[in-house]
Formats: sequence, C-alpha cells, structure tokens
Amino acid sequence: MNAPNQVLIDAPAPWQLQGRAYVSLLRCSAELLDEQSFVPETLRGKRGPAPYALMMFVDYASSPVGPYHELLFIPGSFAFEDGQRHLSISRIFVSTMDSVVNGQRNWGIPKDVAQFDVRYGEHGLDRVVVSRNGKRFAELAYTSWPLPLPMGTALLPASWHTLAQHDRGQTFVYRPTARGWMRPARLVERRFDASEFPDLAGADVLATVKLTHFDMTFPASRVLPHQTTM
Repeated sequence: MNAPNQVLIDAPAPWQLQGRAYVSLLRCSAELLDEQSFVPETLRGKRGPAPYALMMFVDYASSPVGPYHELLFIPGSFAFEDGQRHLSISRIFVSTMDSVVNGQRNWGIPKDVAQFDVRYGEHGLDRVVVSRNGKRFAELAYTSWPLPLPMGTALLPASWHTLAQHDRGQTFVYRPTARGWMRPARLVERRFDASEFPDLAGADVLATVKLTHFDMTFPASRVLPHQTTM
C-alpha cells in the first residue's frame, strides 16, 4: 500500500477494469439510511423514500492504478442539480492510495484507504476482513452456487447504474457500464463497527450475487456546479 504522500499514478478517466465482486441488495431502516450511512451534509434530506441499499465488495484484478480491493455502500438515490435522482456512494474503502486520489479527482467518490484480508474458499466460504489502524470494522463471509448467468448493464435502465457525488463544490455524474458472468450467492456472516461503516447487521438481505468475472468501464464524469439550494 502506498503512503498518502507517495501516490505514484495519475490516471484520468475513462478507466477500464476487470475483476470479481459480491453485490448485496439490502432493505434498511430510514434511520440507518439517513443518520448512520455517512451521507454528506449537502445530500441530507434529499434521499428518495425507497428503503433499499447496496453493499459491494469488489476485487479489481486490473485497473489503471493496478489491482486493489474495495468495500462500498450506496444508501439509495438522491436529488441532484440536474433535476434527476441518482444513486450515490456514501461510504467506500479501498486498499491503495492511488485508487483513493484518482477516484476523488475523476468522480468525486469519497474513498478512504483501509487494509483488506481476503481469503477465497476458506472452509467453503469467501471471507473479507477490512481494518483501519489495526482495528477491524467489517467482516463478511459469502458462499455461492455454480450456476453461471450472463450479466450486463446494457440490459438495465440507465437510472439503475448512473451515480452522482458532491465533492469540492461540484457535482460529478457518471454512468459505469459492465458485462460479465454472475452466480447466485448468499451473505452468510456480517459484522460491522458503526464508527467506520454503516452497521448492516440488522438489515434484511434481499439478494446477493457473485460476479465471477466482469469487464467494466468508468467514463469521465459530467461535472456540474454544486448548488446549496434546490
């Protein structure tokens, strides 16, 4: 892992990435989504009424900043300056500082660096432990079934994979695209420290899939002036 003052790679968008991931659709309380999800002040009170959220663990095998791990949370959609509602990442950790700096520059994504311990196939489970300053704050275990299915964002409405972020007085709007293979999965263990990541232990897990391989494109953002009132 690079130290904060040793960022080695300048990687402007667009990015091409390959890897694998687990994606969980959750049903959460309004209190968790509004008060315990690290939503920035500029988006407070702008979340839509749906109780659904997404948690993703991503293992990027290839990216413009090299391989890295990622854990993120999306607490729903929010009203933005273009008059649309977009999904927005409120909490995200990655394993390299190059990913942190370039993610913030290119898309306004609020990345922080953490340490990841990832073990595939340990006692039949895929395990992920995320730590900061020697303290564990997320522990996950997954299982999946060998039923490969094709996946691709081309089959989804654009609103389902368009995201936006507030950062540095600007609004970043971006639409990643991906294609690959997935299989049914289950999140069998989950523990969190709410001081670092939303505590999703009590949330209802509605569905989990394992993306066994994906090719993803992160385009350049459309950048808008950030307005304090809407």
